[in-house]
Formats: sequence, C-alpha cells, structure tokens
Amino acid sequence: MQNILVAGAHGNIGKKIISLLTSSQYFTPIAMVRKNKYYEAYKSQNVKVVLADLTKDVGLAFKDENIDKVIFAAGSGGKQVVEVDQEGAKNLIIEAKKANIKKFVMLSSLGADKPEAAEQLKDYLKAKQNADNFLKESGLTYTIVRPGTLNDNLGAGKIELSIKLENHGEISRADVAQTLVRALHDDAPKNTTFEIISGKTLIGEALNSL
Repeated sequence: MQNILVAGAHGNIGKKIISLLTSSQYFTPIAMVRKNKYYEAYKSQNVKVVLADLTKDVGLAFKDENIDKVIFAAGSGGKQVVEVDQEGAKNLIIEAKKANIKKFVMLSSLGADKPEAAEQLKDYLKAKQNADNFLKESGLTYTIVRPGTLNDNLGAGKIELSIKLENHGEISRADVAQTLVRALHDDAPKNTTFEIISGKTLIGEALNSL
C-alpha cells in the first residue's frame, strides 16, 4: 500500500479522492487540511490526517509520515490565487522533492496553457500555469490534469482525454477525482499534461491511450 498525501482534502474534489483512496487496494490516503475542524472530522473517520497550511510551513505534512506520492487538489476558490494556487502548490512541490516522493499529480485547469486568451479567470489560470511549469521543471515525476468546467453530476467513469482538446466542455468532480487517483498508478502516463471533459471512453482506457 502506497501512502498518498492529498492537499485540499476538505474540498469537493479532495473529499472524493479520499473516499476513492480509502476503498483502494493499492493506496492509503493521508488527508492534508489546514483547520482543526477538518482534522477532527477525518480523525473520526479513521483516516490518516495531517495539519498543514499551504501558505505556511507545508513541510509539516511530510514530517511524521512516509509519503510515496502526492495529489494536489487544493484551490483558493478565487480568493488567494497567488498565495494558494500558485505559491502554495510550489511550496508543496519543494517539500515533496525533499521527501523524494515517487510521483506528483497536479489538478490544474483547462485554459492554463494560455491564460491570456481567457475571457474570465485570467489571474487564476496564470497562477495555475506558473504552478504547472514549476512542477515540470522540478525534476519530480509528474502528471498534470486539466479538466474543463466542473459540475456536481454523478460520475460516469468515462471521459474525453487529449493533450489538447479541440473543444471546451464540462466534467463532473467525481470523474476528475477518479482520473487523479488513476494517474497515481505506476503504469499511468508520466511527465505529461492532458485535458479532460466528459466523454465516452472509460477513464483507464483513456489514460492508456496516451
């Protein structure tokens, strides 16, 4: 069983990731949260949890745990895009490198390749682009996942995946979470960036097509 640190474990996608990892035969989740109420909530569910703030000393998340891989699923909700989505991600990447983790899976966003072309959320997409580029240059083994517009539909387990999609679209948070978890596997694509929206291909098959 590999220990997976999940940054943003209290978020909508983060909760789904923790649930998937908890029921996995391959992975054990370690929920990274910044507030005591989230810490206690996961403790009560018998989920391993660490208290650390992306804007402060995230090295605390690696202090007492033997972490194999990381999923970055945190987000500021547009309130602290530089502090959390950019610098917070970079801080975690730095500490992950120090801890010699085997893979870093980054939740990014469709449009992060060209934030200047966006009509909305330019600052957010620029922060995601900077974080993605920092990860690419870090020397860590990585996968960067860029989903389209998120919704709360039930997960279908099927997506459309491409290095560069021709059209924008929506995707459920459940399917994004499943894609991020699937990307943890050793046979999943490494050192690559891809975009996803809802589609007709099973997630595992879509990843294998790269």
